[in-house]
Amino acid sequence: MACNKPQRTPGHKTKSHIVKACEGGEERIVRFGQQGVEGAGKNPKSAKDKARKRSYYARHNAQDSNPDKMSARYWSHKVKWMILSGMIIPELLHTCLHVGTTLT
Repeated sequence: MACNKPQRTPGHKTKSHIVKACEGGEERIVRFGQQGVEGAGKNPKSAKDKARKRSYYARHNAQDSNPDKMSARYWSHKVKWMILSGMIIPELLHTCLHVGTTLT
């Protein structure tokens, strides 16, 4: 598994994604995201999605300007809450298109 390249895990019982987080010579397998749940993105439109995003930030202290790359919170925020808004990371988009993963 490549470092810092999140992948979907549709067969996992509870977690929707996995990543091999690598930073400063340290490696860690991180599972994150609730299976079957999508983030609301950077600019949610509906009141329901805005409330979901507020709740997510409150639960995960996501306002931290320096999150730990080795944490599930970092990856959940990056993948489930930012990609949906159009802030797609080029390498991730390339990987998803070639593997056949859909971005939802």
